[in-house]
Amino acid sequence: MIAAEQFVDVVRGVVGDAPFVGLHIPDITAHEKARVAECLDSTFVSSVGAFVNDFERGIAEYTGAKHAIAVSNGTSALQVALLLVGVRPGDDVIVPTLSFVATANAVSHANAVPFFIDSDAETLGMSVTELEQVLTSAEQTEQGLINAATGRRIGAVVPMHTLGHPAAIAEIVRLADAAGVPVVEDAAESLGSTVGGKHTGTFGRVGILSFNGNKIMTTGGGGMILTDDAELAAHARHLTTTAKLPHRWEFEHDEVAFNYRMPNLNAALGVAQLERLPRFLADKRTIAQRYAAALADVDGVRFLTEPAGTSSNYWLCAAQIDGGLAERDEFLTALNDAGLQCRPFWNLLGSQAPYRELPHPPTPVAAGMHASVICLPSSPALAAS
Repeated sequence: MIAAEQFVDVVRGVVGDAPFVGLHIPDITAHEKARVAECLDSTFVSSVGAFVNDFERGIAEYTGAKHAIAVSNGTSALQVALLLVGVRPGDDVIVPTLSFVATANAVSHANAVPFFIDSDAETLGMSVTELEQVLTSAEQTEQGLINAATGRRIGAVVPMHTLGHPAAIAEIVRLADAAGVPVVEDAAESLGSTVGGKHTGTFGRVGILSFNGNKIMTTGGGGMILTDDAELAAHARHLTTTAKLPHRWEFEHDEVAFNYRMPNLNAALGVAQLERLPRFLADKRTIAQRYAAALADVDGVRFLTEPAGTSSNYWLCAAQIDGGLAERDEFLTALNDAGLQCRPFWNLLGSQAPYRELPHPPTPVAAGMHASVICLPSSPALAAS
């Protein structure tokens, strides 16, 4: 197996010789600055303004969703999406244990309980086999589908498209539909990723996107709710705008709701970034191809590629190394000491302090990936290096 110091040289061969290379640095140009200045000049900098409307229309058109609702971040988008599909307090929501903590936190914010299952080694996403086992062992009752492991109603299934690589989403939706459980897609990392030409986030009843500063395009902070259901879209707008009833001057609110709408200032940045998204995607693919070529014959290392039949945005390029945590951390130490900002997968959700007491089936595939995968510098600008 290649030595850690040699692996550093391989990565340097792809990203160049800058003293520090970040994991994912946003690409901001004069184009974005001009859009933000235009917003500032308009004085509409909060949750009302033309840029919010333009950004929502642009994302809907790009993804193929009939409706897009801009919100403050991906976590709030997911929380509201769960409420939209009817998740109730105390419900189980099935999520992959290999995900960022926001996936589980959004479930908790909806007063539900995350139920963690294993991942698939090829897609990095939710295991279809494990999902099928949970759903087929559940009991259908008047209250809904009851999880055999917990005795709680299963309120939703939330697959996540890990690092931008699409999960087996068509099969996941098929299983969930057969069980009568709605799918809410966590597509926070996968803007620009498709399965058979259909955009991630548009397979389930509702999907969400994130535009955090480290995503493929950014609004600084922000998220988007996607749906083809006009009624759900209208309710999403209502819930994220404090449930205020329309009136010229009265402040009347008919639900306990949220102040989650995206500010116009953030949307201005989003409009500019969306206009450059095709370039970002092309640059990401160029970087991924360089990593794949550089690592093709490296002993003990496998570059993670998009699943068959899909197109990934390659948000974060990643490599899987032979061995376990000790070898992974040896590589991470050498890479970061050399000024190459590399990171492992997130600690598994089932092991995190707020969730480790929750029952869930074994997750050996996710554990193996957590112990062996390293995320590599993936900023779009690296394509020019």
